[in-house]
Order: sequence, then structure tokens, then C-alpha cells
Amino acid sequence: MIIEHASIPVKPGLEDDFVAAFERARPLISSTTGFLWLQLKRSIETPHRFLVLVSWETVQAHIEGFRGSENYETWKNLLHHFYDPFPLVEHFDSIEPAATAD
Repeated sequence: MIIEHASIPVKPGLEDDFVAAFERARPLISSTTGFLWLQLKRSIETPHRFLVLVSWETVQAHIEGFRGSENYETWKNLLHHFYDPFPLVEHFDSIEPAATAD
């Protein structure tokens, strides 16, 4: 399982519009093969900054599956104009606990 992490700076004053557009965009990503779950969080200290966490089966499910789809074009049209600057998007993998010697 991979976690996609996107820290999204939304243009101040457009936060409510962004949240509404995100809810319209949510089905576009959730219908992608390899999608597991999605969370949208809002910063308490910086209310125009949002965090998107998406769980994917693989990085390829996100990069090739979602970003390579027509749904991603619609996603971009709904959301990308809210960003300033464009968000940093990274993928994270779990680190298994180190084995201990007995």
C-alpha cells in the first residue's frame, strides 16, 4: 500500500469553493483501479492549506492509472486553478519494523 501526500496551498478566500469542487472531484479519483481511500484535511493554523492523503495499491495505480486517465483531466479542470503555488505531491511506502535478534 502506498500513501500519496499532497500539501495544497489554496488561494486565500477560495477555501470554501475549493472544498465544494473537491467534493465534486472525489468520485473521479475513487473510481480508479487501485484506489483504496482518500482523506481531505484542513490546517488549523493556516486555513488556506489543505492536506490530501490518498492510499493506492501501487504508485503505478496513481501515476499511470489516474493521472493517465480522462478523469484526471476533469480533476485538473475542477481543482488546479485553486492552487498557489502548485502542490508538492509525494508517495510514501511503509517501513517494516526491523527484526530483533534474540
